[in-house]
Amino acid sequence: MSIPAMKQAPLREHTKILGIGAYRPEIVVTNEDVCQWIDSSDEWIRQRTGIVTRHRAPREVSVIDMAEAASREALAAAGIEAHQLGAVLVSTVTHPYATPSAAAQLTDRIGATPAPAYDISAACAGYCYGIAQADALVHAGSAEYVLVVGVEKLSDFIDNSDRTISFLLGDGAGAVVIGPGETAGIGPTVWGSDGSKHEAIRMTRSLTDVRDYAIGAVATESEREQDVEAGRESLWPTMRQDGPTVFRWAVWEMAKVAQRALDAAGITAEDLAVFLPHQANIRIIDEMVKQLKLPEHVHVARDIVDAGNTSAASIPLAMHRTLAENPSLSGKLGLQIGFGAGLVFGAQVVVLP
Repeated sequence: MSIPAMKQAPLREHTKILGIGAYRPEIVVTNEDVCQWIDSSDEWIRQRTGIVTRHRAPREVSVIDMAEAASREALAAAGIEAHQLGAVLVSTVTHPYATPSAAAQLTDRIGATPAPAYDISAACAGYCYGIAQADALVHAGSAEYVLVVGVEKLSDFIDNSDRTISFLLGDGAGAVVIGPGETAGIGPTVWGSDGSKHEAIRMTRSLTDVRDYAIGAVATESEREQDVEAGRESLWPTMRQDGPTVFRWAVWEMAKVAQRALDAAGITAEDLAVFLPHQANIRIIDEMVKQLKLPEHVHVARDIVDAGNTSAASIPLAMHRTLAENPSLSGKLGLQIGFGAGLVFGAQVVVLP
């Protein structure tokens, strides 16, 4: 007996970014503010990272609140109503609930129900991962329009006295709408991971550690006293980083990934108008520019100076500022690359909205 012919979703040849939105918290934290908590200086932080200020959200502002603000701007810029969305993807590692997802709550907030929704946990590469999946969904005909959000409230997961990563981090959200295009607007994604270096960027405790520690199932009284003396009296998990390991990996490996993304898109550095790297460290950005041999005409996003490292929100925030300050770059080619905890990475060439 023959199997009856089955219909499949119609394929779409091209995809593009239709609109972008952003949210930056109003609280601005300067290097002088940070130096209240760590033994450092404004000069040292600027020289080592390029950061002058970072934005942090007040206690009452949640990941969902920030994502909503960025999403509404992106939808308006794209000329798309929320009910037209075929999927909502939220890249974040700072939504404080394992379940339900931030994406499901965001979908309800903006009026996109019953669009499928899910979170992506890929840290600083999360936005590029989201673009890869949205691109595939639209190509495959599974959705006509997809909302991709990168949002982090990293201030909820830092120990201000930590010198490895806390002074780098900021809060914020960036969002884009992906949809069909008449010409190619998103190049092939080059992405991957190296879990052997998973401890290079990590949390101080797991949630099961917190549970066991809180009920006294682990740690002697002496160990608890040592924790207090070392400034670890809080059970709440916070972030830590092996800076030299991450720096070497980013400098020597990520320029290769960026070049692969250029090659996959069939273009050269000369064809670019904008370079949008993850805003991790100004020295990493500058080294990547050198290794890629980017021409002088290529605008290099350095949003890190004012925003710090905002993980999954980093690239869309940098794109949003670049377009706000340089509207003539709309419709031009940009290379974006994200990399971070996991360790994970992702890159693609896009046409700027």
